[in-house]
Amino acid sequence: MSEVFHYWDEKRAGRLMPLRSDIHPADIPRHLPGIVLVEVKREPLDFIYRLVGTREVAARGSDPTGKRVAENWYGSDAEDVLVNYRRVVESRSFLYDKDSFARSDGRQVQDESLFLPLGGDGGDVRQILVYSFYGDVWTGPVARRPVSKDRR
Repeated sequence: MSEVFHYWDEKRAGRLMPLRSDIHPADIPRHLPGIVLVEVKREPLDFIYRLVGTREVAARGSDPTGKRVAENWYGSDAEDVLVNYRRVVESRSFLYDKDSFARSDGRQVQDESLFLPLGGDGGDVRQILVYSFYGDVWTGPVARRPVSKDRR
């Protein structure tokens, strides 16, 4: 996660945020499966998935590319997810979020996400690059080995 942050920080070159054109996927190839690129729409404020890495698609069980974040979020609840995007737009700064939630299949997910704004010519946030790391802990019944009574 720190590599992605340092890459973004280097590309902003003293500005509040880098432009989308400053970010080159070939520079961070090993992190691409965990990257999501979200477009920021204005009036009304909305967020659209524009690029979703393969690890993100696998974790979600579907590809939300081209769909609204409000309808295709991944996290503890929709409002919590949307608050993160709004904060990045309002602050024009990065945000780190740690979340824990249960998937529909019973797996407990530990999510760490880094939200990195990408600017436009006017200094407003046009896109948000999100990089996530998931820890995944099974919370279903524990299988027990039969105990042998024969101890020869």
